Amino acid sequence: MDNDVSNVKRTPQEFEVMNGGGAEAAEKARKGFSRRQFLRRAVGITSGVVLAESVGLGLYFIYPLATGSFGGIIKIGKKTDFPAASPLEFDIENGKGVFYQGSAQAYIVHLSADTPWVLQGDSLKQQLEAEWIVQDTDGTYWAAFWQRCVHLGCKYNFKTDCRSFKCPCHGSHYNADGEYLSGPAPRSLDRFNLSFQGEDVLVNTGKLNTPLAPYNLPGVPRPTDITRLLVEQQIQFACQ
Repeated sequence: MDNDVSNVKRTPQEFEVMNGGGAEAAEKARKGFSRRQFLRRAVGITSGVVLAESVGLGLYFIYPLATGSFGGIIKIGKKTDFPAASPLEFDIENGKGVFYQGSAQAYIVHLSADTPWVLQGDSLKQQLEAEWIVQDTDGTYWAAFWQRCVHLGCKYNFKTDCRSFKCPCHGSHYNADGEYLSGPAPRSLDRFNLSFQGEDVLVNTGKLNTPLAPYNLPGVPRPTDITRLLVEQQIQFACQ
C-alpha cells in the first residue's frame, strides 16, 4: 500500500483546515497540489531564473558583441575630445578630466601628467598596471570605469563638488582614480580595458577586470597604505 500522504485526495475544506489556506489553498487542493509541492516548485523556478541570469552574464563577457556595440570594442572618440586635468580640477559638467560615455557604459578619466601620486618609480608603475590605469606617451593617465557600483550594481555619479564618484543608493564613495574611499563597496571600481589606435581612444567593454567566474580576475581591492595611489582630500570627506 502506498503510504505517501501527499497522494491522498482531499476535499478543499480538508486542505483548508490542515494548512490554513483559504480560497487559494482550496484551488491548489483541487489540482492535487500540496503546500510542500508548491514550495518545491517555487524554489525550482527561482533557482532556474538565477542560473539562467548567471549563465547569461558569463556568456555576455565570454562572447562579446561585434565591435562598436556594448560588449565589444568601442571607439569613443579622439584623444583631444578628453582634455586631461589633475584630480582636484576634475569637472564633468565642463569636460575637464572626467567624461561619461553612454555607448561604453563607462566614465572615462584622463589625469594630467603632474597627478600627485602617492607611489613613485616601479611601485607606481606596477600599481597602475594592476589597476588598469594606462599611461600615454605624453605622460598623462587614462582609465575607463564601468558605471555600475561594485556594491549592489547601482549607477553611481561623478560629483564635481567633491571631485569624486559617489553612489546615490548606499553611499559607496570612490576617488577620482576609481579607488575605494568609504561606504559598503567591497573593492575599488571595476574598469574596462582602454587602449589607443593612433589618436583614437578604444574601450573594450567585453574585457572587465572584475572577479566574476569563470575568470577569477583579481579586480581592484580596497587600497592599503602600500597600494594607495591618491590621498583622500579634505573636499571629499563630507561628500553627500
